[in-house]
Amino acid sequence: MSDTDDRRARGLAVYQQMGWGENTAVKELDEDLWRFTTDVLFGEIWSRPGLSLRERELVTLATLMAAKADGIALHMRHAHNLGITFDEMKEVILQATIYLGMPKALFAMRKLKAVMAEGEGGGSGAKT
Repeated sequence: MSDTDDRRARGLAVYQQMGWGENTAVKELDEDLWRFTTDVLFGEIWSRPGLSLRERELVTLATLMAAKADGIALHMRHAHNLGITFDEMKEVILQATIYLGMPKALFAMRKLKAVMAEGEGGGSGAKT
């Protein structure tokens, strides 16, 4: 098996653990971007030893909050697959508020409340 095949297998395994399937939304958007995301981001970075997937997800949530990136909702939607509760996500937002500022906290809290409301309504769409 080549390095690329190893990375791809690791990346796909991470997707499965996160409940993302094969991340088909990115694949449908652009296959080159999907390969890069799968092989490098998830196959190299997320699959490294040193931090658990749960810990990596908490760091990612804070980073996406800092960037005010819409992708935060996708991560919030699937974080429970890694044992992260909505209460813990709220704590990440509150912890990061002092360092990042109120506009980013408001953005992240709105996203979290929307994701929580999806669960109450039974929806599980692929919105970001």
